[in-house]
Amino acid sequence: MDRKKLTIAIDGPASSGKSTVAKKIAHDLGLIYVDTGAMYRALTYVALTENVNIKEEQELLELLKRTEITLKKEGTGQSVTANNKDVTEEIRQNNVTNAVSIVAAHSSVRQEMVDRQKKLAENNGVVMDGRDIGTVVLPDSDVKVFLVASVKERAERRHKENTGKGIFSDLEQLKKDIAERDYKDSTRETSPLKQAEDAVRIDTTKLTIDEVVEEVKRLIEKVSAH
Repeated sequence: MDRKKLTIAIDGPASSGKSTVAKKIAHDLGLIYVDTGAMYRALTYVALTENVNIKEEQELLELLKRTEITLKKEGTGQSVTANNKDVTEEIRQNNVTNAVSIVAAHSSVRQEMVDRQKKLAENNGVVMDGRDIGTVVLPDSDVKVFLVASVKERAERRHKENTGKGIFSDLEQLKKDIAERDYKDSTRETSPLKQAEDAVRIDTTKLTIDEVVEEVKRLIEKVSAH
C-alpha cells in the first residue's frame, strides 16, 4: 500500500495527545494533517467575536456557511485562519475552550463540518484527529487509533500548555472542565465521542509523546505491509 495515500484517524477526549501525535505522524510520513477540533474552535471564536448565540443552531449554521476556515501547514504545526484572519492563538483561549462543546453538539453544524473534512481527505493521504473521525468522518480509514489518558494527567498537560503560552490556568478548575467536556462529548446526540469498533486503544497516561508516536507507527507499518 502506498503510504502517501494512507488515511489515519486519531480520536480521543480533550488533551489525550491527539493533535501532538497526529502532527508528528503527518510530518514524519509526509501526509496532510487535519485538526478537526481547530475547525470547531475557529467557528466558536468567530461566533463569540460576532456575538452570535452559540445555543442557536440555525444562526451558527448560517455563520459557518459564510465562514471560510483554512488549515495551513506551518513548520511541524498548523496555522488556522477564519475568513483570512489568523486565529491560531485566539482559538486556544479559555473562552473558546469552554464554549466549543456547545457549538460542536449542533447536528447541522457537525454535518457541514464533516462534509468539509471529508473533502480534505479526498484523493489525499491524511492524518486527521478529532472525536468522531474513525466513526463518522473517515469510517474507512486504513488506521484507527483511540487515545485515552486519566483526567488528572490531561489536566496537567493542558495546565502546562496554557502556562507555557501565558494563558491563565487553574489546575483544579481544568480537572472539572475536562471531566465535564468528556461528559458532553460522549453523551451528545450527534456523533458522540466513542471508540470505533476497529480502532486500537492506547492509554497515553504514562507514555511520552514519542512513545505514542512509535506505537502508532508500528500500526501503520503493519497496514503498509499488506
